[in-house]
Amino acid sequence: MIGNTRYWFLLLLISLVYIAGTLVTLFENDSAQFAVMAMRMVQENDFLNLFKGPEEYLDKPHLHYWLAALSFKIFGIHAWAYRIPAILITFLGAYSCYGLGKLLYNTDVGKLSALIFMTAQTIVLAVIDVRTDAVLTGFTIFAIWQLADYLETARIRSALLGAAGAALAFSTKGQIALVVIGLPLICHLIYTRSWKRLFNWRVLLALVVFGLVITPMLYAYYHQFDLHPEKVIRGKSNRSGILFIFWEQSFERMSGQGVGKNSSDYFFFFHTFLWVFLPWTVIGLTAYWCRLKTFIKLRFQSHPKYELLTFGGITLIFIIISFAQFKLPHYLNIVIPLFAVLSASYLFSLYRFTKKKMTKFLLGVQYFILSLVFIASMLICFYVFKFERWYSYVFLFAGFVIIIYFCLKREAYYLRIITLSVYSSLLLNAVLNTHFYPALLEYQGGSAMAEIVAQKEVPVDKIYKLSPMHTWSLDFYNREPVKIVPPDGILGMKDIWVYATDGQLEQLRNSGFDWDRQYSVDQFRITRLQLKFLDPSTRKKVINKMHLVHIY
Repeated sequence: MIGNTRYWFLLLLISLVYIAGTLVTLFENDSAQFAVMAMRMVQENDFLNLFKGPEEYLDKPHLHYWLAALSFKIFGIHAWAYRIPAILITFLGAYSCYGLGKLLYNTDVGKLSALIFMTAQTIVLAVIDVRTDAVLTGFTIFAIWQLADYLETARIRSALLGAAGAALAFSTKGQIALVVIGLPLICHLIYTRSWKRLFNWRVLLALVVFGLVITPMLYAYYHQFDLHPEKVIRGKSNRSGILFIFWEQSFERMSGQGVGKNSSDYFFFFHTFLWVFLPWTVIGLTAYWCRLKTFIKLRFQSHPKYELLTFGGITLIFIIISFAQFKLPHYLNIVIPLFAVLSASYLFSLYRFTKKKMTKFLLGVQYFILSLVFIASMLICFYVFKFERWYSYVFLFAGFVIIIYFCLKREAYYLRIITLSVYSSLLLNAVLNTHFYPALLEYQGGSAMAEIVAQKEVPVDKIYKLSPMHTWSLDFYNREPVKIVPPDGILGMKDIWVYATDGQLEQLRNSGFDWDRQYSVDQFRITRLQLKFLDPSTRKKVINKMHLVHIY
């Protein structure tokens, strides 16, 4: 379906885009926050207790932070070291997509599944703005693949590896991992009627493996919370970490208790999907719609040419997460592997059965998406943040030439669809990772101020802030959390540095404080972009300032 030379060349280019993203400054809030939490583990040599600033952290299990801390131990405390586990596990996720596609269909579908997965916009973003979802996604699809293989072949190795993968996913984000793994497999069991696989001694052994693998995480929860009923977490004492991760966590997420409510829009994930699966969105939706029509025509009766694992898993997961009162776009990452396999199987059917009309239509759609990417790239490079170096023009022009060559090259439509879709992702994310994000992060006050702190040799242990406002990027790049002191608490303190907003600086001035040195940087909430910021003519209207002053 796609030649090995082109396939591996595309994977190489994707990997280079990923690597370029590792050099980008950490984003606030989550990436920088989680990196600080892992950094604290290493600095304090405490791998059992999780803290979010001064607060005990109950919300998520420990595995993501342990992996980041391990990377810090090996490579040192660097932004790129924090991202290494996420990238490696994303590669595992891609290989698992290949394995699942091959298991359910054939090798061609497997290869294309991996390609679609690695170029889906939210997956590329997940290895740059690293949260727990990158690790969760890789381990969940690995578990689904291995457990599905067990249901098909009864291999004990697959059962044990699947159990271990499920345990690692559970140790990353809790119950949602088991839901995401369980629902597609239940659909597969119903469709294939292979229930007898469950009543087997191999399943008991797999459960033992699952229990053993989650034991370190459970012990850490027990050590931090169950042994200390006097601790007050979210206004409650007698919090059991083990009870929380097995029972309370998902209910809090669904109801919005503890973490708060941010959306009651039941269609939030539908319109979010329109961008997170780019450039494959229309193909994915078409694949889903065609599979739905097929199943309705078959009255959902089992057919050897089809599988319900991906379609059923996507449907049920979408329904469940849509009822959650707390929603974020990256929650959709967990269904991207299933969509990748489903979309790959659909593209293979177009190739196999020579459906020229639909193939030409989808090729036209992908040309349109590519044209939007061209326009977006031009706007980013020549308007939003203008190029400043001559070689940037060379690389951009070379990228345009390569893509135009494949646009004009005479080859099969299905091959053009695959190639141009991948190049759409590569062009957009190469521009983002090498130009847009570095320029954007100059407006992230904490990391920008950390550069000044290093240049001016400001002693990081003498930096204070006047409120509990988060300063994650400053904390990480200083390798030292900023200490909190109320305005009246600095009375009598000398030779200190205060990190403050415009309002806090005015408050200090009105309280009679004076300073002999002041450094200021631009500050904007970069993960919440708006048109006024992207427009250079109105950018200054939405930018705030952060200041570092020396009180002598």
